Amino acid sequence: MKRTTIFADDELLNEIKELARDEHRSSAELIREAIVCYIARKREPLNRKLSFLGIGESGQNNVAETHEDLLWRKSSKLKRS
Repeated sequence: MKRTTIFADDELLNEIKELARDEHRSSAELIREAIVCYIARKREPLNRKLSFLGIGESGQNNVAETHEDLLWRKSSKLKRS
């Protein structure tokens, strides 16, 4: 294990110290655990809900039936431009 230095504001450091005291652990232990959890979360596959789902909600309930009309209308407008 290697020693490293980080810069953090006083408020964050106080929160870490308070949490460490409440859990009877060292601040270094909490910081290491937080880093491990952060990296694991960043590396997990994208099997969680995608953030863009539902972004194109039109409010129309017949898009599946009228999709060709909607696409052709959009396509013909683009061709005229």
